[in-house]
This record gives sequence, structure tokens and C-alpha cells, in this order.
Amino acid sequence: MNQLDALKQHTTVVADTGDFLQIAQYQPRDATTNPSLILKSVLKPAYAPLLDAVLAQHRGRPLDEIVDRLLVRFGTEILRVVPGRVSTEVDARLSFDTAATIARARRLIALYEAEGVPRERVLIKIAATWEGIRAAEALEREGIHTNLTLLFAFCQAVACADAGVRLISPFVGRIYDWHKARAGAQWDEAAMAGPNDPGVQSVTRIWHHYKRFGIPTEVMGASFRNVGQIRALAGCDLLTISPELLAQLATTEGDVPRRLDPAEAARAELPAVHYRAGEEAAFRFALNEDAMATEKLAEGIRLFCADARRLDALIASRH
Repeated sequence: MNQLDALKQHTTVVADTGDFLQIAQYQPRDATTNPSLILKSVLKPAYAPLLDAVLAQHRGRPLDEIVDRLLVRFGTEILRVVPGRVSTEVDARLSFDTAATIARARRLIALYEAEGVPRERVLIKIAATWEGIRAAEALEREGIHTNLTLLFAFCQAVACADAGVRLISPFVGRIYDWHKARAGAQWDEAAMAGPNDPGVQSVTRIWHHYKRFGIPTEVMGASFRNVGQIRALAGCDLLTISPELLAQLATTEGDVPRRLDPAEAARAELPAVHYRAGEEAAFRFALNEDAMATEKLAEGIRLFCADARRLDALIASRH
């Protein structure tokens, strides 16, 4: 058995790509996209006809609407390949605007439903800011399910659980990047691998907390730098993996034993923690206390915004 098939025995595998022509060979259940992945895909010659078709069909419409229609077109094509769900991201420039995030999410869902895609097959990705979490809370009450992304801190995960979010995406690789850069020459790659990887430890802590307290929010580890991080999180609810790392797992023989054990989580002595809607100050203080999370959240939003602007410029130049 190859390691991808072995991993699927414990964990739902999700493809982290906008390249739907590449997905089918790995047979993931779900797929995730983000502005950077969509931009990367739309620049490939294979997807030029798709972009041209969207532009031709909606010429004259506002730029933000055309972008959303392009995202939905990619998502609809992905759903022809995967049997489960696709995650489509709200513009990261709305990360601190609850009302605008809700409005954009509603539009994305309406566009999907107009294409015959039921809302149950779509997760709206939103940055896990305080404002984003509040938007997700309102959307979940409407039956619009959310995937809270750019999640680096335990307090973000707790607040998402309290808000009734369907799924969170803690970023393993970017946590690893921060700690490695911080350590500099003192970083010992071998000693910090596997269960000692700070990104792996962050997801493990969140997963244990959720299982210990019976929280239904799904945990999907994301942003992997190597297959060792993936193997160390076998047993996590879901893992979203790039095509490059999916290929490594698919071409490597061997078992992938379960690392995250629900029985172990159930026995864990953990304190109950909450960051509910009325506890904004406590949430912001907890996030501020985590230097890594504060820096990586801000950086992540900036990077997604930069790629959103590049996608806008590409569309505007051809519109």
C-alpha cells in the first residue's frame, strides 16, 4: 500500500489546489482553493479558455463580481472531480469587515446555487480574524458553512468552535516557518521533526481540545512543507495537501500509523476555554500574546490581498 492510501484509512484527504485537471488521480474527497492557488492556475495556458469564457459571458459587470464568478467556475469544475466539498475564499481585503464578508459569502453561495451546486457542497473560506469569526457565526445560522483559514493560534480555534464554525484550517507549515526562522542557526531539523514540529504540535493541541469537549467543528491541517508533517498528523479529521506532496505520498510505499487518537484525547485533563461573541477583548489579548500567530495572520492576509490584486489586474487587463 502506498502512503496516500494508508493515510486515507485514518484521515479525509483534501486536495489543496485550484488545478482541477490535476486532482482526479489522487482521489481526494474534498478540495480547497485560495486567491494564490486560483491565480497560479489561471495563469496556466490550460485554463485560458475558462477565463476567456467567464469574461465573455459577464463582460461589463463589476470587477469584484467577475472575480467571484471566476472563483465559482473553478469551484464548480472541481466539484465535477471530487465527491465532497470545495472551499472558496472571500476576498481577503474584507478580513476586518463582518458585514461585507457576510454579503460576499451570500453572493458566492447564490452563484453556486445558480449553477446547480447545493450549498452543502461549498465551504466559504474566511480569515480567522475576530470580524471573520463573527461573520462565520452569522453565516452558519443561515446554513452557509464556513472554513476559517489563516488560523495559527489556539484562541482562534476556540473562538471558531464557540461560533459554531463547520471547519477550521490551522496552518502547519507557516507555523513551522516562523519558528525555524526565529531559531536561525540553532534550528535542528531532525530534532524538530514529526511530533516535535511546532506546527504539528499546534494542530494536535487544537484537535485534542475539540475531541475532549465534544466540539463538532472539523479540524483540517493545512499548509504543509513536507510529508513528515502530514504523517505526524495521521488521524486528524482532514488534511489538505498540495499536489506535489500528494504525489510523494502516492509514490512511497509503507504504512502511515494513526498518530491522533480520540481515546487519548477523551482522557486528557484539559481546562475548558471559551472566546464567545461578547469576549472580544479577551480574544484580542490572547492573540496578541502569541507573537507567531499575530505576525503570521497579518502576513497571510497581506499575501492573499496581494494575489487578489494581481488577479484583479489580470482580469481588468482583459476585460
